[in-house]
Amino acid sequence: IQRPKETAPRRRQQAILVLSFHPQNPNLVSLPRNPNRANAESAEQFASSSIELVSDQFQTLIGNSIDFDRVSGFDFRFLGIYFPPSHKICNGTHFEISYTMIKENTTLETSIEEKTPLDLSESNGVISEPRDANGGAADDDDEAPEALVNQKEEGSKKKKKKNKSKKKKELPHQTEPPSIPVVDLFPSGEFPEGEIQQYRDDNLWRVTSEEKRDFERLQKPIYNSVRQAAEVHRQVRKYIRSIVKPGLSMIDLCETLENTVRKLISENGLQAGIAFPTGCSLNWVAAHWTPNAGDKTVLQYDDVMKLDFGTHIDGYIVDCAFTVAFNPMFNPLLEATREATNTGVKEAGIDVRLCDVGAAIQEVMESYEVEINGKVYQVKSIRNLNGHSIGRYQIHAGKSVPIVKGGEQTKMEEGEFYAIETFGSTGKGYVREDLECSHYMKNFDAGHIPLRLPRAKQLLATINKNFSTLAFCRRYLDRLGETKYLMALKNLCDTGIVQPYPPLCDVKGSYVSQFEHTILLRPTCKEVVSRGDDY
Repeated sequence: IQRPKETAPRRRQQAILVLSFHPQNPNLVSLPRNPNRANAESAEQFASSSIELVSDQFQTLIGNSIDFDRVSGFDFRFLGIYFPPSHKICNGTHFEISYTMIKENTTLETSIEEKTPLDLSESNGVISEPRDANGGAADDDDEAPEALVNQKEEGSKKKKKKNKSKKKKELPHQTEPPSIPVVDLFPSGEFPEGEIQQYRDDNLWRVTSEEKRDFERLQKPIYNSVRQAAEVHRQVRKYIRSIVKPGLSMIDLCETLENTVRKLISENGLQAGIAFPTGCSLNWVAAHWTPNAGDKTVLQYDDVMKLDFGTHIDGYIVDCAFTVAFNPMFNPLLEATREATNTGVKEAGIDVRLCDVGAAIQEVMESYEVEINGKVYQVKSIRNLNGHSIGRYQIHAGKSVPIVKGGEQTKMEEGEFYAIETFGSTGKGYVREDLECSHYMKNFDAGHIPLRLPRAKQLLATINKNFSTLAFCRRYLDRLGETKYLMALKNLCDTGIVQPYPPLCDVKGSYVSQFEHTILLRPTCKEVVSRGDDY
C-alpha cells in the first residue's frame, strides 16, 4: 500500500487496482502478489467477488470458495492499491469491486465504498452509481468521471473482440499411459533438440562459422527425424520407469515397452519404428539379452537390469540405455557408469581420437567403489565392450568407441552419429558369449547368396520386408506369424546372411550396469539428442 500526498478526506474513497492479463488468454485474471495470492478463473468471476483487506497480513480474499495456498501457472503481476492518507483499513472491512477493461494490458479502475457496496453491472463492465440508504443516487461529488467510464466502456468492447480472435485450439497433452503419437503433440513438425555442447580448443571457430551454419540448415530434415525418434525414446522410458517394479515378468515388460514405442512413433514399416530388440539384461549379463517366447524370468528386488532400446525415423537411429536397480546398495555402481558416460559425451568431438575418449571414460569409471553385501568391489570398465558409430539403418557403422585406454587412433568426423555407452562391472571386466541367443541382424554388406532351402528363402523375404538391416529377435518373428523357423534361421546364419548376437556375460555372480546416449557431431556444435530430464 502506497500513500500519495495529503488530500482532503472524502466520504467515499477511490482506489486503482492495476493488473496484467495473460497475453494468450485475456480471460484469466490474477490476484495481488503476496505469499497468499490466488487466481480467478475469469474476469467476470473476479469482478463479481468481494475483497476483504486485512491490515496485519495484507491478505486478499476473493469470495469464499478459493483456496489461497493452491496457486499455479499464470503469469500475472499485482502493481498496487492506492488509498488517500486519511483512509484507515480496519479488519473485516468489506468492499465490492466494479471494473472496466482497457486495451491489452488491462487496467482495472475501481470505486470502493466501505458500507454502501457498489451496484455491479456485469453485462458491460461499467461502474454503476452507489445508492444511499433510501435507494437514491449518491451525491454528485462521489460519481466517477463520465468521460473515463465511456472511455473504458469502449476499451471493454475492443477487448471482447480481441478475446474472440485470440482463442486458440489447445495442444494435446500426452496421456497416461502414453498413447498419442509424438507427431500429434508437435503440430508444427519441429521437434525439440537435445542438449547442446560447444566444441573446444581447435574447433571453437565452428560456433560462429557462417559456412557451417549454412551446411546445418541443409541437414535440418535429418536432424528433425532423429529428434522425433529421441522424443519418443524420452516419453517411453519415462513411462517405463514409472511402472517397473519387482515381480514384473520380463516378457510383459518388453512387450509393454515395445507396444508403447509403436504407438508413439506411429510405426510404419521401415519408415518409423523400433530400431532393435529391447535389451533387458540382468545382473552379470551385460548386453544382448531379451526373453524368447515362453521365458518365465521375473524381475527381482536385488536385480540390476540394463534397459537398452532404440527408435528410428527413416533409418536414423536413437540408441539409448539406462540401468534400473531397486536396492540402494547398487547406487554407486550406477553412478559410476552414468558419470563415465557423461565424461565420454563431454570428451567426444570432431577430430577427437577415439582412444582419448576411452582413456577419459576408464579414469572416471574406475575411481568408484561399491560395497555389496559387506564386500567392497572396484568398478571396472568392461574392456571388450565399446560404443560405436551409427549409420542409416545400421546400428554398428564401423567405428568403435572404447571404454578403456589404448584403443585405436581413428578420429571422429563431422556429421557422424555416435552411441557413447559404458559398462561398469564388479566382476572381471571382460565378457563372453553365453546363454540362448535371441538377437539377430542381417549383415549390412551381405550381397546375393544362393539359398537351397525354400523355407530359408521365405524367411529371408520376411526379414527383408520387415527389418531390412535392422536387428530383430525371435519374438518379432512370432508376432509376424512365423512358425517353425529355427532351422531356416540357422541356415541363414550359417550362410553369413544373418548374424546372431548371443548374450554377453561377465563372471556369474557379478553385477554390470550400463548407461548410453546418442550424440550428433553437427558442424557448429555437439548435440546429445537422447538427453532427457532423467539422465
